[in-house]
Amino acid sequence: MYSDWRQSRNRRAWTAQCSCPFCTMRIVGPVRIIVIILTVGLTWILASVILGTQSGFPRIPALMGGHEAMSTADPRPRRFKCGLPRPCPEKHFAFRVVSGAANVIGPKICLEDKMLLSSIKNNVGRGLNVALVNGVNGELINARTFDMWSGDVTELLNFLRPIHEGTVVLVASFDDPATKMNEDARKIFAGLGSASIKDVGFRDSWAFVGAKGVQDKSPFEQLIKNNKNTNKYEGWPEAVELEGCIPHRTVEEE
Repeated sequence: MYSDWRQSRNRRAWTAQCSCPFCTMRIVGPVRIIVIILTVGLTWILASVILGTQSGFPRIPALMGGHEAMSTADPRPRRFKCGLPRPCPEKHFAFRVVSGAANVIGPKICLEDKMLLSSIKNNVGRGLNVALVNGVNGELINARTFDMWSGDVTELLNFLRPIHEGTVVLVASFDDPATKMNEDARKIFAGLGSASIKDVGFRDSWAFVGAKGVQDKSPFEQLIKNNKNTNKYEGWPEAVELEGCIPHRTVEEE
């Protein structure tokens, strides 16, 4: 009887010893999976915080600075009419004029956030791109392009000569603004306030804003000469850009 009891106790002990590793294996497996998942998750969150990825987590400086650091972060710069960095004063027109780049990228003329001439509007071309605007209300009077390489300069003269006092003239060159330019055309632009028209030559980049009846030279003019030693493109200088605010004309001034 004692022998049977001892054998029975030995069997129970052996069973207990055998079952413990099996139970441990059943527990350790899921625990390892959970640990791996937690490790991967924490690593991803930490990387997101440090690198500021697209996960939406703020960067460490923002976390350390709290709400104040997050609220003082520089927002995207605000742009105003025609892409100006600041608004124009009252009774002023916002404008932006960009000449063409080489013979590839067309010019742009914008006034009061309205694109008057651009490649997208399909109304620009080689030569001079000119917009005439009412100086009182900013309404577009006319806009045309004049081929100064193989066109007839008479068309440009007939376009500019009849304009009324107070008319604002915005000009952007594209490719070549001057091969067909003559003295009569240069005198007209000089009368509109251009100081650089006498120097505008073959394949120069030129942008200008003037007005009929101005007494002084316009402050809105940029000219970059075609020079093989300084040209940005092969055969052409870089584009020029003007932006600013044009004061309204009054009815009396007209």
